[in-house]
Order: sequence, then C-alpha cells, then structure tokens
Amino acid sequence: MLYTQEIGSIKKPRYLIDMYKLFLNGQVDYEFLRPYIEAASLDTIRMLEGAGLDIVYDGEMHRWEMYYHPITFIDGIEVAGYVRVWDNFYFLKGRVVKRPRLIKNYHLDEALFILRQANKKVKIPVTGPYTLADWTFNEYYRLNKGYEDPVKVDYEAKYEFSLDLARNIINPILKELSKLDIFRIQIDEPAATTHPNEMDIVVDAFNKSVEGVEKDVSIHICYSDYSVLIPYLDRFKTVQYTLEFANRDSWGLGVDDESRPGYTLLRELVDYGYDFELGLGVIDVHTDKIEPPELIRDRILYALKFLPPEKIYINPDCGLRTRSRDVAYVKLRNMVRAVEMVRQIL
Repeated sequence: MLYTQEIGSIKKPRYLIDMYKLFLNGQVDYEFLRPYIEAASLDTIRMLEGAGLDIVYDGEMHRWEMYYHPITFIDGIEVAGYVRVWDNFYFLKGRVVKRPRLIKNYHLDEALFILRQANKKVKIPVTGPYTLADWTFNEYYRLNKGYEDPVKVDYEAKYEFSLDLARNIINPILKELSKLDIFRIQIDEPAATTHPNEMDIVVDAFNKSVEGVEKDVSIHICYSDYSVLIPYLDRFKTVQYTLEFANRDSWGLGVDDESRPGYTLLRELVDYGYDFELGLGVIDVHTDKIEPPELIRDRILYALKFLPPEKIYINPDCGLRTRSRDVAYVKLRNMVRAVEMVRQIL
C-alpha cells in the first residue's frame, strides 16, 4: 500500500542537454547521441531507486521533451518551428498535414532499456492523443471541414484528429508496451481540461487509446480545473487518476481541513463516489523549497480520511524537470520517508 512513484520528467544532466542540442541542430546523429542517453537513463534510474521509490522510470532521458519526441515519429505531422509558451521558454510545435501514421513505436527501445536496468517496478509515461492534438496546428482536419460554422469546424476537426491519433498512434504503442514486463502505463494529458467544451473528445480519445491494452493504464492530469474533470470521471477507462494537490496547499502541519486547503478536492471526489486509485500529489514541483517529511506525512494522513491506503499512490504533483537533480532527489527522498512514517502509523 502507498506505493511511491515519480510522475515522469527529471532534469537532464548538462552533458545530455548539450548532446541533444547538437542532435537537434543536425550536428550529430542518433547513434552518436545514444550512449549519452543511456548513461543519463541509468544514472536517473539509480537516483530514483536510491531515493527509495517503489515505481521508477528514467525521467524522459530518451526524449527531448514529451511533445517533440512523439511527433518526430509520426508521419503526417511536420515541425513548424518554435512557439513561446511562457516567459522565455519555447518549444517546437508541429502542424498536421495529412492523416497521422506511426513510423515506429517511439517508446519501445526506451522501455526495453529501462526494464533491463531497473531493480524496481517500472512505469512508462506516454503523451496522450488529446494533448498531442491540442498542441499541434490542426491544418489538415480543419481544411477538410469547410468554413460555414467556425466553432463547429474547430470541434469536429479536433475530435477527428484526436481519435486518429488515439487509433493509429497511441493504441498500437500501448498494445506493444503491454506485452512487456512493465507495471503500469501512464497517459499524460496536461491539456485535458483547458477547453471544457472538449471533454467528450478527451474521454473518447483516451478510451480509444486503451482499447485492447492488456496492462493497467493510469491518466495524469496536472494544474487543471478539476471541477471540469469530475463529471467525466466514470467515463474514463482507467484504474488511476494522478492529480496535483501540493501546489494548492499550505506549508503548515496538521491534518484538519484548515491546515490542508490544497486537498479539499478529496471531499468532492468522495461525495461524487470516487472509486479509483489516486496518485496523490504531495510535492510542489515549482519551488526549490524542500517539503519536510512531516508535512508530506500530514498530507497523506489527511488523504487517508477519504480513501483507503491500498487506493493511494504517492507522487509529486508533476514532473520535476524544472528543478535541479539534487533538489529533486531530496524532495523524493523526503516523500519516501514520509510514507515510511505513515506506514508505521498504520
């Protein structure tokens, strides 16, 4: 009970960042890059295992980032250029020019390498179809819809694109991964509630993605308006929702409602009849401030008022790639220590 897990990303070592930049600029090929990826992957696996996590991954060492990596293996999506997302952060954005076709399973080599190296249970995160569609310029599907009703055109184009990604890209990847000895597949949908009127698309694309998949699949949705998500909870074919709480919470100790304002959603979930596993976010990934084990302990104890321990998994709110590796390690180590405290109490 109370399995500990990382969500996905960890900051890459400097040497790997430098090598990736050479690769992205066309100065070296992938075979030159590969040993640097594998060295960083192994180092990150050992880091997460050293922190004491029950379920590990390699922190996206095999991927430049969660969007660019998949679109480079999808025929029909072309890289359009850099788009500013916040402050001075930019990411490469694609445009869909024809129906997407999978070139190769872009998570298979990654999963096989991690399985060979890991001594703990392994989870593989996969960027979901709706987020891929939402972050891509939707040229092909919109042009095929005409211009009579722009709102209807946008919705139908997004729906068709998302379902094609789910059917032709994500589903075959998940089916192949599910034949491996991995513990869990996690679908990341950070864009899920950004357009409340498109939640039916999110649900249908997720369910099409997991159709016929033999392994349990969870869904990770962070920094969202969860009031939009709640009415749709029963429609997702998932075993676990992994959600963000710590970013909304106070830093004071205590297990009462006043002390834990970031976790009031738990009461809403229970009132709704929530009966899934919950990936409980207990670490704020947007600050270098280190959560003491006692604070994390109290966040978990508060959650146990609403859900049994066998239903709760313990993790950061989101990936830790914005923090240094040293800070990420201490945060995760304290998270594990807090779980040990709670296990002793139980």
